[in-house]
Amino acid sequence: ELMTGYTMLRNGGVGNGGQPWVLRWSSRIRLTWLSFTLFIILVFFPLIAHYYLTTIDDADDAGKRIFGPRTGNELCEVKHVQDLCRIRESVSEELLQLEAKRQELNSEIAKLNLKIEACKKSIENAKQDLLQLKNVISQTEHSYKELMAQNQPKLSLPIRLLPDKDDATFPLPKSNRNCRLHNCFDYSRCPLTSGFPVYVYNSDDYPFGSSLDPLIKQAFEATVRTNVYVTENANIACVYIILVGEMQEPVMPKPTELEQQLHSLPYWRTDGHNHLIINLSRKSETQNFIYNISTGRAMIAQSTFYDVQYRPGFDIVVSPLVHAMSEPNFLEIPPQVPVKRKYLFSFQGEKIESLRSSLQEVRSFEEEIEGNAPADYDDRIITTLKAVQDSKLDFVLVEFTCKNQPKASLPTEWALCGERDDRLELLKQSTFALIITPGDTHLVISAGCTMRLFEALEVGAIPVVLGEQVQLPYNDVIRWNEAALIIPKPRITEVHFLLRSISDNDLLAMRRQGRFLWETYFSTSDNVFSTVLAIIRTRIQIPAAPIREETAVEIPHRSGKAAGTDPNMADNGDLDLGPVETEPPYASPKYLRNFTLTAMDIYRSWNSAPGPFHLFPYTPFDPVLPSEAKFLGSGTGFRPIGGGAGGSGKEFQAALGGNVPREQFTVVMLTYEREEVLMNSLERLNGLPYLNKVVVVWNSPKLPSEDLLWPDIGVPIMVVRTEKNSLNNRFLPWDEIETEAILSIDDDAHLRHDEIMFGFRVWREARDRIVGFPGRYHAWDIPHQSWLYNSNYSCELSMVLTGAAFFHKYYAYLYSYVMPQAIRDMVDEYINCEDIAMNFLVSHLTRKPPIKVTSRWTFRCPGCPQALSHDDSHFHERHKCINFFVKVYGYMPLLYTQFRVDSVLFKTRLPHDKTKCFKFI
Repeated sequence: ELMTGYTMLRNGGVGNGGQPWVLRWSSRIRLTWLSFTLFIILVFFPLIAHYYLTTIDDADDAGKRIFGPRTGNELCEVKHVQDLCRIRESVSEELLQLEAKRQELNSEIAKLNLKIEACKKSIENAKQDLLQLKNVISQTEHSYKELMAQNQPKLSLPIRLLPDKDDATFPLPKSNRNCRLHNCFDYSRCPLTSGFPVYVYNSDDYPFGSSLDPLIKQAFEATVRTNVYVTENANIACVYIILVGEMQEPVMPKPTELEQQLHSLPYWRTDGHNHLIINLSRKSETQNFIYNISTGRAMIAQSTFYDVQYRPGFDIVVSPLVHAMSEPNFLEIPPQVPVKRKYLFSFQGEKIESLRSSLQEVRSFEEEIEGNAPADYDDRIITTLKAVQDSKLDFVLVEFTCKNQPKASLPTEWALCGERDDRLELLKQSTFALIITPGDTHLVISAGCTMRLFEALEVGAIPVVLGEQVQLPYNDVIRWNEAALIIPKPRITEVHFLLRSISDNDLLAMRRQGRFLWETYFSTSDNVFSTVLAIIRTRIQIPAAPIREETAVEIPHRSGKAAGTDPNMADNGDLDLGPVETEPPYASPKYLRNFTLTAMDIYRSWNSAPGPFHLFPYTPFDPVLPSEAKFLGSGTGFRPIGGGAGGSGKEFQAALGGNVPREQFTVVMLTYEREEVLMNSLERLNGLPYLNKVVVVWNSPKLPSEDLLWPDIGVPIMVVRTEKNSLNNRFLPWDEIETEAILSIDDDAHLRHDEIMFGFRVWREARDRIVGFPGRYHAWDIPHQSWLYNSNYSCELSMVLTGAAFFHKYYAYLYSYVMPQAIRDMVDEYINCEDIAMNFLVSHLTRKPPIKVTSRWTFRCPGCPQALSHDDSHFHERHKCINFFVKVYGYMPLLYTQFRVDSVLFKTRLPHDKTKCFKFI
């Protein structure tokens, strides 16, 4: 049938009616295929899709996946699908790269771990080597000490010795008039290391105490309470002191009663050895009641002595105690210039022959004066001085009769005329003041003479003493010829010629020395008492007590911030500025000459610069003056490396050399609430050679921020807290300063390391002067007749500001403890001028100007906040300070100089075989 049907189709369905059948059959076939096709689509396609969805995640081979990746962008026909594809591809690439980096880092970490292990092994080996080197160094040092001990005597601080409770008896001299230290003083009570303890009796415990002048007794007690040598333990005392005068006339005890009371003192020990009897005089009236008292081996200190009573080198002539309970007013003291005054010389006095005193009545000892009295020159003196006055060659004023009742005096003594204020007014107009000693040559000194001497020195009239036999106060330790003229009476006819021949420079030097003596030894009760003790202590050769230092109260601070290196500070080329200290700080040796100063330099210490050694305890660092510099390093038996041999430039750079080859300096930096500026300044000190430590004087009551991190500059930084905001704190002798050299520097000063080192080297050649960088000068204002402070550029200078300057620590003691308090008070009042005050002090003591180094004029750091010096009132205050300081000193101590020290070859690159050193111009 199929064939038949097929044939019929080929034939077009012709015949027997085939076309309709074919159509029916064809329709059935299409319907069947359509149904079959729909069945296949509806059944098999979901099954295939389900199979793919369930097996697509398990297909390992991309070729086996039903919906695997296709070439081109067959499945990414939509735009957002394309973006997702690109993101997927990018993330895949980044993940691959990160994986590669991770593997690379793991490899590097493994290599670094190997290196760390190797470094640890190297460190352990280095520690072992370092330990061996330390052992070698320790053994070498020990061997060196043994060799030094074998070749040098052993020197160490002696153990303090104290006297025995019971004094050893020693034979009495034939007469008390023959008393001297060797036969009337018990040295066993005063060992060299005893510290010179002094016991002072309380006068109120004895009957004569009620007769003492109240003002003198009160002043004496106040002085005793503050003296460093006074002790309350009488068993260890070296010297015992009792005050017996000045006594009031109505209630004065009889000589026998006073003698009994003295002999009954608990530590008199039968003869009074090691006792000092002090008889102070506040007035010109003389009370020499001790003349008729047996004082045994006790020393006597008073203002009136007869030659039969005075024992040279044993008794002490003291000055009158005029300012008993008051300090002298420096503003009332006339200036020392002009040198020439209205009167060439003046004298006022009256001689009363008929006056009889208690002294004259008791002169009945067996030591009474024997022989004929010397010729009396008083008549010749009167005639000669009146002739000079009448000649009118010079203005002179001489009066031999008082207008009012003269003061009481001894026979043959010239009595004072008028009141003290009237006498001072005349002396202020006199270039010289005549002091005529008593006609009785057996009266070696009287209270009237010492009063005239006191008043002349006080107002700057140069004393002219007529009578060479006189014993002036403290004459065995003071060179009076530097401040007074002592002329024999027979030369009265030549006095006028002699006084006119003295140059102005010599007059000013004598007046300045007289002012120094008056301020140091005469002016106050404390000075008088301290001088008396110092004379005894110096005679028996006991060193003075160490001067006190300011205890530094440290402010806790955190350090550890690594200090950077400023290229401007460290750019020194191939110049070796010196070693950066890696070992512990090296302090300057202390107390090297405390014994030799006492034994050898008595006159220099008492009479000349750099100051009143005897009144104030010795400083740990003795100043090295040019006169004694030649002794440093001599006799040591060796030549230090880098010094003394004229070494090459390389050796010169590598070591300080000179007489003190090993030395450091301390930086003292004053600051006030400028933390950022301070930190920058401290960082600039990093790597500075020869730096011992930095002392930061925190002048603000507000403490530094707790979170402030201080830089680590390789040396200790000590932050010191002050009691008050004062510029005087810059010069306090802090105990943390252990070097002689101090570099005082402001917190905003900007100095290079080579400049600092150059200044340090220059200071070592001039240790007694201020050596620094910013120079200033003073000038005389003619229209206003006053001094001015000037900071303009100039070819000369008279000051170096201590905002960047080196000075000796010795001057810190003098500034804080010796310089007149009025100067420090003005510095506090103006919050200014402390640098001017230090320049005044040093120039006054040395009579030398400061030294400026380098040619730079300003040293402020760029960008720092403005300081006090930028205030408009700054210069006006400094003008006032200079004029006030001149009034206190009595003259202008500043000296001009055109000398400046520059480093010509300091940073010049030369061959190593050439000398590299300083050139001073």
